[in-house]
Amino acid sequence: MNVYWYKFMTYHEIHSLNREGFTIRQISKELVIDRRTVARYLSMSEQDYEQMMVDQQDRDKVLSPYEAFVKSRLEKYGDTPAAQMHDWLKENHPELPKVSQKTVFNFVSWVRRKHNIPYVKAPRQYMMVEELPYGRQGQVDFGEYNMHNTFGKRVKVFFFTLVLSRSRFKYVWFSDRYFTAQLAIFAHEKAFCYIGGIAKEIVCDQDRVFVVSENGGDIILTDAFRAYTRERSFSLHFCRKADPESKGKVENVVKYVKQNFLYNRTFHNIETLNDEVMGWLGRTANSLPHAVTRKEPCLELYKELPFLTPYLPYVAQNVPPVTYAVRKDNTISFKGNFFLFLWAPIKERRPRWTYRSWEGNWSYPFPGKARRYAAIPFLRAGGSKSSTPDHKRDKTASVQEMISRAAGFFAQQEKALKWLERVRDEKPRYTRDQLAIITGALEKSDGPTVALALDYCLEKGIYSAPGFRSILELRKPGDKAEPKTAKLNPLNGKVPDNANIRPESAGIDGYSEIMDPKTKEIK
Repeated sequence: MNVYWYKFMTYHEIHSLNREGFTIRQISKELVIDRRTVARYLSMSEQDYEQMMVDQQDRDKVLSPYEAFVKSRLEKYGDTPAAQMHDWLKENHPELPKVSQKTVFNFVSWVRRKHNIPYVKAPRQYMMVEELPYGRQGQVDFGEYNMHNTFGKRVKVFFFTLVLSRSRFKYVWFSDRYFTAQLAIFAHEKAFCYIGGIAKEIVCDQDRVFVVSENGGDIILTDAFRAYTRERSFSLHFCRKADPESKGKVENVVKYVKQNFLYNRTFHNIETLNDEVMGWLGRTANSLPHAVTRKEPCLELYKELPFLTPYLPYVAQNVPPVTYAVRKDNTISFKGNFFLFLWAPIKERRPRWTYRSWEGNWSYPFPGKARRYAAIPFLRAGGSKSSTPDHKRDKTASVQEMISRAAGFFAQQEKALKWLERVRDEKPRYTRDQLAIITGALEKSDGPTVALALDYCLEKGIYSAPGFRSILELRKPGDKAEPKTAKLNPLNGKVPDNANIRPESAGIDGYSEIMDPKTKEIK
């Protein structure tokens, strides 16, 4: 649409909303326009606005001296973006004034409109190709998707998919961690085992899982994947990432998995998800007729199997473990970061930190907590040391049990429960920490002091564990609940003995004895 008419429509829309009773703020929010612009347009008549538009078209532009250069480049290269034009202007015209990218964009758009030079992108030439022979090719790709678990929290899952180009038979396998070369090899083996054979050629992206460097066309594979392809004897064909023209069959499968299988599905655990996708492959993905071939992939597979290389197990069907040794200071070193390592069965809270040499099947990134083992959450910056109070909290008892236990130290338990519930409401996130501080302070105090401190907290509205502990340390049995004076100690109104100590001072006579009265110098 012509920009001139678009702006004119915006002007009339502003006046139309104003006549309907919309305020300037409401119009600004409705049309996503600055309030000052709305106010200025409302103050202008239609003739004034039209004259303003004409003046804008004819006003001098800071880049007008370069119009011929921009026009010639646009005529020669119709798909030139404004950012590249900006660089060309700076390269060929050193005297170019300093302008923003938005100014260049507006000027290039104005030159296109003035000289009728549309944006034309050089089309990529396509042609329909014949179906590949049976057993010739398989296509591989990876995907990731954000699911929600039963608690409504977001969980990211990663998946590997392989499709046979001729029969369109599909396989999908999910993981809860990013794919590595070892994990990709494991996924290939799962796919070949499920299909029952191996295609002669595998098409995939130049993904870092497979490729170390493009090396000017002589692609260098990762050590693990290079060794694997030699053993399996299938050839590899690498294409550009997310290129549907080169591997559109598997790109469609990735989209199919996201929109048909994963959409609105609840995540329970990765094993359940892999079981569910097997059912989906059997009843839907490989059973329904394909939109292009009009044939069922599961039936086409029977025709393709004789042309595939028979599958023979390559490695044990186990996910490769990621192991880390526990250091003697109870930490794990991971990518230059140190993580405190907790070893203790769930029901055994003491000792909390126990050094053990242990190797376990840790997933990447760290899961945070396992059944018997736990590590501090992963930090991205190198050289970091991570710790958290969460591992020091006593979670063997419920919060309500901790409140009841703390209330048992008070003579007036009903009043104590009322105060403890207020503490819980004030600090809901740190309830366990608060109760632990309160209980520790109560264990060191006597009954009269506890009662006095509770009364003072209720009267003064103090609902925090540190404040309660401080009062217990200052209160003495026999002190009145409300001090009459507040000199140095606001809790008991007494002046500590140390406050009456005065520093010793020397008299002037002492200085006179060591100084000569005539010269004023030290003798």
